[in-house]
Amino acid sequence: MELWLLWLIAGFVLVIAELFTGTFYLLVIGLGAFAGGVASWTGAHVMVQAVAAAAVAIAGAWAVHHWHERQPRSPEGDNLLDRGQPVVLEGWSNEAAGLARVRYRGSSWDARLALRDERPPLGATLYISGQQGNELVVASAPPS
Repeated sequence: MELWLLWLIAGFVLVIAELFTGTFYLLVIGLGAFAGGVASWTGAHVMVQAVAAAAVAIAGAWAVHHWHERQPRSPEGDNLLDRGQPVVLEGWSNEAAGLARVRYRGSSWDARLALRDERPPLGATLYISGQQGNELVVASAPPS
């Protein structure tokens, strides 16, 4: 099998794998593999192919890293799709700390109350205002 074809296959595998992560890092590494494939197709030495692939991948990873740093972040996290969705308070994990279990999308989730002095009753409908790690941040009123 031709070496340029192996570079091409590796590039497509990385780009397809990127569809599952959404971080763009695998995308630029896949583009680096495509650059190695182009170098191979033009007849360049294997070392030149590797340097071309590495240069494109490193430059792309650097650009993606800096792009991620410039993106604005809300104090509640980046849970933009679920923000405002209703959840049902199932129970308290630690009521004094405002930690609870809520039912959302058919399963139980850890949640933290946005306002620590709030103590809604069990079965109350709360609304997602953000996410911190694996915990949903919830409040009694929908976010504006």
